[in-house]
Amino acid sequence: MRKFVYIIFLIQFVSLTVQGQWRLGSKRNSIEFSYESPQEYYIGGITVTGVQFLDPEAIIALTGLKIGDKVTIPGDEISNSIKKLWEQGLIGDVEVVIKKVDGKNIYLEYILKERPRLSKFIFEGPTKSEREDLEDKIDLARGNVVNDALIKNTKNKIRNFYLEKGYLNTEVDILQIKDTILDNNIILKVTVNKKSKVHIKKVVFSGNEDFTAKILQSKMKKTKGAAITNFWTGSKVIKKTYTADKAALIEFYNSKGYRDARIVHDSIIRVNNDLVNIDINIEEGNKYYFRNITWKGNYIYSDDDLNAILFIHKGDVYNNDLLQRKLSFNPAGADISSLYLDNGYLFFSVDPVEILVEGDSIDIEMRIYEGEQAIINHIEVDGNTKTHDHVIVREIRTYPGEKFSRADLIRSQRELAALNYFDNEKLGMNPVPNPSTGKVDIGYTVAEKPNDQIELSGGWGGFYGFVGTVGLVFNNFSLRNLKHPKTWSPLPAGDGQRLSFRVQANGRTYQTYTVSFTEPWLGGKKPTSLSVSLQHSVQSQIANTGTGKTFKTGSLQVSGATVTIGKRVKWPDDFFTVSHSFSYLRYTLNNYSYNNAGVSLGFTSGNANNLSYNLTIARNSINDFQFPSAGANMAFSMTFTPPYSYFNNLDYANPDLPPTVRYKWIEYQKYGLDISWFTTLWQHKTQS
Repeated sequence: MRKFVYIIFLIQFVSLTVQGQWRLGSKRNSIEFSYESPQEYYIGGITVTGVQFLDPEAIIALTGLKIGDKVTIPGDEISNSIKKLWEQGLIGDVEVVIKKVDGKNIYLEYILKERPRLSKFIFEGPTKSEREDLEDKIDLARGNVVNDALIKNTKNKIRNFYLEKGYLNTEVDILQIKDTILDNNIILKVTVNKKSKVHIKKVVFSGNEDFTAKILQSKMKKTKGAAITNFWTGSKVIKKTYTADKAALIEFYNSKGYRDARIVHDSIIRVNNDLVNIDINIEEGNKYYFRNITWKGNYIYSDDDLNAILFIHKGDVYNNDLLQRKLSFNPAGADISSLYLDNGYLFFSVDPVEILVEGDSIDIEMRIYEGEQAIINHIEVDGNTKTHDHVIVREIRTYPGEKFSRADLIRSQRELAALNYFDNEKLGMNPVPNPSTGKVDIGYTVAEKPNDQIELSGGWGGFYGFVGTVGLVFNNFSLRNLKHPKTWSPLPAGDGQRLSFRVQANGRTYQTYTVSFTEPWLGGKKPTSLSVSLQHSVQSQIANTGTGKTFKTGSLQVSGATVTIGKRVKWPDDFFTVSHSFSYLRYTLNNYSYNNAGVSLGFTSGNANNLSYNLTIARNSINDFQFPSAGANMAFSMTFTPPYSYFNNLDYANPDLPPTVRYKWIEYQKYGLDISWFTTLWQHKTQS
């Protein structure tokens, strides 16, 4: 009978003694293994047993051993292979058995016990919303290997989750429960006791000489000591806001010329379980000033031109943030980059270099690379699944063959937003410059949003009958696709036209019907709009016979049409529009004595006509149509009718003039002025 003697390598011991003996049959031939006389063998085979989820071939590869390798028995090669398996965190127990020795060949078997897998986890303590957030945060999934690292990481993630909410004393306990259904699986029971939030009792500053603690405290928006004035902020200890407030503190110092200011150390000191003090030690450093600012590499614009835009003078307090804003993307006005980019110099760059720091003064050299003017090569539009390309292209201000301009790019974005067809948050512009050719491709990215409108309302008005409104507005209609049903989705759309219908009824006493159509680009080549609208309304007077029946005693009908032609103009600037409207309304009275307000119109039966002309001059320069923060919207309008009194030879001052004659052609003048102006009261800063 063949017998096997197992050799178990225990890697947790630094000093390892392994002895084994192999015997064959009754001859009792034996080979003894000991550290006193190690022997060399070649691996003839490796097998892996005991694994359920792991690939045996992958396990063999992880050992670092392969058939044909020379190993010493006893020796470090097999011990190291066990260590490598342990380092993966997938194995619970490892046992290496010598199955057979054939001459100088040795056959090894790795008997493994996998670490348990996660079958599920349950929370105890967190609220429902917290559980949902924690599940995303801890990122546990069925089948994960349950080891010490997983337990530790899960606890840390849960503590950090509550730490960000102001719970500094959160306790987390994870209990491993053996799954009785699935073999070698574990259920994790996560118990959380977040305890109460920890608040700040006071913030103590040290090292501040030029600014009082009160001033420094005011710069920390969310990290404040306990006081009645801070009731709404809660004075909670929240890591994210605390870090942001420390950055704001240094930013404040930098803006006042203290460019070397830093927080030497800060600490959170517990007062009790619910209160802490925060100590912040500041090193202010010296206060610096701008001295000499010179320009190098500028050929297009002179030093005086650039200094006028930079507007930083010798002796001004050093402020690197202000300097960077004046060089590029200044929200409050012009900057150096805009000057070049608006003139086509897309490859422009400027690098401010501190060439000398002497005492409290800093000399700066502005090193400019102007490059060549970039020419627009290709325009591409992506994301318009409904709106046709030509509707978008006709609104943008960047054209192939023209020089690049950042101002035109920003204006194009504004015009696309004004269409109200796209999600403003997803409007994208991506210039792709090619320095080798001096050209730039521009890609516009849009995302369609639903902008058609449906209005439905209804009810029963008792004596008056049915009361309701039906309205349909199609803001991106396509008249030319009416004859192409295959292009409908579900209606003909994409050409930027506007079609609307509206019917309103107030029982039997009032009904109104309107329909309008607008073509924003008449002819398709110029931004000249044409609008046509038709309307008809009937206002009836109803009387009760006293027997439950009603009858109409009189009515007022108003029918009319309006034609409007609008045009964008370039003078005084291209924010102006001029529109001309011609309107005709006909009033037909049939035994209509009083209107709803109880006011007589002067006659009960007959006709009146209103032929009018309206001129509107408007300028709209707001920067954002949804949330404007700059610009203005102004409109001046005047409406008048022909001066009938000058040529019809009627004496309108004569009180005996019949109303049917007096109001046959209505004569009037109206003027209107509407101004809306927007400005930013304070600049909002977003923490990164």
